[in-house]
Amino acid sequence: MTMSVGWYLRRLSRMGPQEVAGRVADTVRRRRWRATPPDCPNVTGARFTAVLPAGTIAAVPPDAAKRLVAEADLLMDGHAEFFGVVRDDLADPDWWFDPKTGRRAPEGYAFDVPYRSEDAVGDIKQIWEPSRHQYLTQLAAAYALTGDERYAERVAEHLRSWWEANPPLRGVHWLSGIELGIRLLSWVWVRRLLDGWPGAAGLFEDNPVARNQIWHHQRWLAAFPSRGSSANNHVIAEDAGQLAAACAFDWFPESARWRTGALRSLERQLRANTYLSGLNRELATEYHGLVLELGLAALAEADAAGVQVPATVRLVLLRMTDALAAVVDNRLRPPRQGDADDGHGLIVDGAGTDRWGSLLATGDAVFGRLDWWPTVTGTDVRTPLLAALIKPAEPSVTRPASRPTHFADAGMTILRGPEEIWVRCDGGPHGFLSIAAHAHADALSVEVRHDGVDVLADPGTYCYHGQPEWRQYFRSTLGHNTLQLDGADQSVSGGPFLWTRHAQSRVLSAEGARWSAEHDGYQGSVHRRQVELAADEQELRIVDEVHGPRREARLAFHLGPAITAELAGNQARLTWTRDGEDRSAVLDLPAQLSWQAHRGETEPPLGWYSEGFGRKEPATTLIGTGTTDGTEGFTTVLRFRG
Repeated sequence: MTMSVGWYLRRLSRMGPQEVAGRVADTVRRRRWRATPPDCPNVTGARFTAVLPAGTIAAVPPDAAKRLVAEADLLMDGHAEFFGVVRDDLADPDWWFDPKTGRRAPEGYAFDVPYRSEDAVGDIKQIWEPSRHQYLTQLAAAYALTGDERYAERVAEHLRSWWEANPPLRGVHWLSGIELGIRLLSWVWVRRLLDGWPGAAGLFEDNPVARNQIWHHQRWLAAFPSRGSSANNHVIAEDAGQLAAACAFDWFPESARWRTGALRSLERQLRANTYLSGLNRELATEYHGLVLELGLAALAEADAAGVQVPATVRLVLLRMTDALAAVVDNRLRPPRQGDADDGHGLIVDGAGTDRWGSLLATGDAVFGRLDWWPTVTGTDVRTPLLAALIKPAEPSVTRPASRPTHFADAGMTILRGPEEIWVRCDGGPHGFLSIAAHAHADALSVEVRHDGVDVLADPGTYCYHGQPEWRQYFRSTLGHNTLQLDGADQSVSGGPFLWTRHAQSRVLSAEGARWSAEHDGYQGSVHRRQVELAADEQELRIVDEVHGPRREARLAFHLGPAITAELAGNQARLTWTRDGEDRSAVLDLPAQLSWQAHRGETEPPLGWYSEGFGRKEPATTLIGTGTTDGTEGFTTVLRFRG
């Protein structure tokens, strides 16, 4: 996917003067670095002191350790999966190869590489992901747990291979700040977890190649921060990686300056990226998890180094943790809202570890759980490691006395009923900053689960680059459980991470089991929706009204992949199985519309569900078509059965 002149003009229109000036300065600096690249200063006497406290590894639960070692053994055999693509070549990886397309990224000066073009580079996410080196933190953690030097030797082999293949400013791995920031964080943890290995110092502090790489990564991050309309989760990753490296690898004349700047920026950007309610402003749940992971990891590094952290950093992370505890369903699954690319801040656990349970366990260890928090029964490796480094501190704010259900600033409301019924209602802003990069055109959409099973599902994300028709579908209005008018999205897209006009939503009421909101995304018309959960009857009622002239309407309900639907007229009978038990529901659809079921269609895409980035599977979508007349609404009723 290459960007046209029109895209650049649209992107420029979303920037302010300060951002434009900063980007011009970045361009000048890139040209200067091409001619005269910066040199790493010579340092002597470098030492690594940011080790884990005694007894930390012994505190890792045995079952979590077992999962991690099993994962590490697969990695040792060269097996891994990235975004749905299974790889068997990770014993000796080609760092520039994309196994999905079979292409290899071109060499040359980093800023000349057209990374958005799949024809020229391949799928850039497939190339970037292994080079975050989070699988190396897993191998290093396996060494720390077992003392088996095979894991440490493989880590050393791969780091030396990567450093040789990716000298500073050459190739695709020197293009994106989020990649550099997460990679630095991985290196800090690799060094920490290998501390008992005799070769650790020779791999890092006594290795001029490693020092050169670490210095250039930090120099790059200091020179090219994400700016203005791009200052979303990327800048948090940049700051977290910079802070971690400047604390743990404090070997350079610039280390103190980099540390101070990163901490100042992290504090400011955490506040800017987070609502006072604690929800992430991108309104994309997986990025809430990513930012929380990055923030906790950065806090751990600062505390381990004895660096004083502003109280607001802990406060934001506390609010984010409480908000996460408030919005998850009874199976600890959070909403599926906005973009999701399976991004993690720090990985030291094996497959089967629940990400959200792990974050709540860390929140419990660091901040203390509240009485209304859901119970976390699983275990993880990461929690005892982070908790060993983060200093306990009394919260300087009054925390919620009961479980919040309505987050006014984010426009999110969670309705809960018996039999584990969970409903998310979306009446919030379209997205974050002027480009709303990770937003979907999903105003007034609903998401419904029964005992953790997606019944009315948010279909997910699937892809970012290279497949524009799929990118468009998964973030479209028709791709969500809401109403589309005249075949148009509520918000106007200007590119795969750019929205040029944002629908404005507002919540009209959110009291008890009833919610209503409206948006103005369809010029000349207002879409208003009311949702009511009758808890005693296990019934959900959705009423859609359109105020304005007569228009063509399509009302979509996307069913989860576990749901089988039998559509007869305007009624759908839904069945599924949970833990060996048959479940069912009846969906009564508006009779004014003509209903059809769609599943796994490709021209155009319709009827799909993406469990994770790069993965999709057919799922049933019910589409009702007709017209609005401004006099009566469309009423949908979902009734659960035993």
